[in-house]
Amino acid sequence: MSFAIAIALAAALPASTPELGTREGACRPNEPGPALLIDVVGLKDRSGLLRAELYPAVDGDFLADDNVLIAAGKTFARVDMTVPPSGPVRLCIRVPRAGHYALSLLHDRNANLKFDLSGDGIGFPGNPKLGWSKPHADKAAVQAGPGLTTIAIRLNYRRGLTMRPLEDR
Repeated sequence: MSFAIAIALAAALPASTPELGTREGACRPNEPGPALLIDVVGLKDRSGLLRAELYPAVDGDFLADDNVLIAAGKTFARVDMTVPPSGPVRLCIRVPRAGHYALSLLHDRNANLKFDLSGDGIGFPGNPKLGWSKPHADKAAVQAGPGLTTIAIRLNYRRGLTMRPLEDR
């Protein structure tokens, strides 16, 4: 799809809503898979919520508008979870089938459902070094198996002019 067509399609679609993709991403009790179990590492604090989003592992689709992806029949799933007050933090997101996917994890500290550069944390599988642009999809990708695949994602927060992990907490 050309960039101009994608822009026109995005303009014709309704605005994204927090519920978009949640039915596809929500794990069931005793989830058999395929799904990703995400162990969250390096939380700055226990405020707000965590948001995991699943995308095709292709640069043009990674972190693309959720309405555009869904309208094109492409993979998109989302899971939100309130940060628990204590203990290990794990969340589960279903994947359509075993395969290669890009994934983002947001620590939305004020729970406004937007990334705030000054305070929120962001993480990706493999913990790619973050600059002033999004990482390439292959650097934020994970291979999901047919059952439950456990991965760890280390969150990065703004520290001076860079985004990087905090010291181990």
